[in-house]
Amino acid sequence: MEITPKKKGIENNGVDSKLKFKINTKGENPDKIIRKVMLMGYNGANNTGSETRLISIIEDVRKVLGPDVQITIPTLNEENLRRYIKEDSNLNIAPIPSIFFFAIRTLVKEQDLVLLVEGSCYMDTWTSALLWAFLWTTKCANSFNIPCIAYAVDAGDLSVFNKFLVKREAIKTDLIITRTSYAADKLLKMGVTAPIKHTADSAFTFQTEPEDYNTIKKNWNIETSSETTDDIVGIAVIDFNLWPVVIRPWGRKENLYKWPYYFSRSPKRILASKDLAYKWAAEADRIIETHRKNIAFICMEELDEPLAKNIVNNMRHPKNARIFSSSEFNASQMTEILRNVDFLVTSRYHAAVLSLEARIPQIAVGHDPRLKGLYKDLELDEDYLIDYISERNSINIWNHLSNSIDELIKNPRKNYDKINKGFVEHLAKSKKNRVILKEFLEKKGWDVES
Repeated sequence: MEITPKKKGIENNGVDSKLKFKINTKGENPDKIIRKVMLMGYNGANNTGSETRLISIIEDVRKVLGPDVQITIPTLNEENLRRYIKEDSNLNIAPIPSIFFFAIRTLVKEQDLVLLVEGSCYMDTWTSALLWAFLWTTKCANSFNIPCIAYAVDAGDLSVFNKFLVKREAIKTDLIITRTSYAADKLLKMGVTAPIKHTADSAFTFQTEPEDYNTIKKNWNIETSSETTDDIVGIAVIDFNLWPVVIRPWGRKENLYKWPYYFSRSPKRILASKDLAYKWAAEADRIIETHRKNIAFICMEELDEPLAKNIVNNMRHPKNARIFSSSEFNASQMTEILRNVDFLVTSRYHAAVLSLEARIPQIAVGHDPRLKGLYKDLELDEDYLIDYISERNSINIWNHLSNSIDELIKNPRKNYDKINKGFVEHLAKSKKNRVILKEFLEKKGWDVES
């Protein structure tokens, strides 16, 4: 069903069938009204960051184009997406296959506007296939003369081949809005000549549900020791050794993400994952024993659960730990969990972003440019960012982390001013995303909400 702004003299829910045919097949829209928008991203992955971004961007689109705009959301996992997105007459969930090229081209052809909404847009950290999906979407939109905007996205490290593809295809994007200045600089250095603006991540405007306040305390079903306080240290973990996902015709079932995509696994990587779990377990036990805190392992994506479980299994004090996962809690609940810890150690970008509103003291252990870019903009990169990739072979990395945690737990207000300033600035920048979207469309002569 298609809903468009109503016009006198036009039937069929306000859609002129001839005009519809012309829009969908030729990429032309003579009356300059955007009726259909596609949001292309990492949708349906039980990933809290992607959920908060998508919900916030849907709100932005409706604020700019009106409540009747028809939104299409492609996904590889329809069931997961339906957990937090409700389909209705103005919102369509569109399942696509793992080999996505034809399906994406067909969907793009039907749109009036395409937004690339995945934060990790121009990077191959997770998998080249994801990057190719976004570049292919851009290419298709360009071929149909449909405006395409990368909406508050990031740029990261790329292989030589993928740098070539980004430079060749991203130039066809009508506008690229990056969520950090670091990402904008990276694209410019790659030779991307499309118009680029930098703001902040869309998740900064995400609103939680009132009933989800203090979710962490309501679900803290552990036997706390008399030796510990009620304080909670959140640790948002990620198994760096699973990535990137690679394309293979076959592989071990336990390594399958979704055919033909498999996690990168080898004896060396498996040992590295076990060592990572052991090191995190030792640090969690040290925090419990030294600072009398409890530990919340926060799985921002369902894929983080195996590592979190391995960590708890290796702990001396597992009763003082609890796992909170996006497979169990929705985006609003996960956000409230993040905002109700007393201290955060994060390897997840959106754990850092979503906790900032509560001014939670935090330290990052990053493995790609996303946290680096955020912490650089927050002016926290020199003192509170540990680069796991460059330091992982050094025995000092865990000593570095322990010392930083001790210092910040003893003086939690040490980075408060930077976090407070950073949140205020990033929230204001995030609100500019919809302003920039509206200004861009108006400049191109499109009809938008006043």
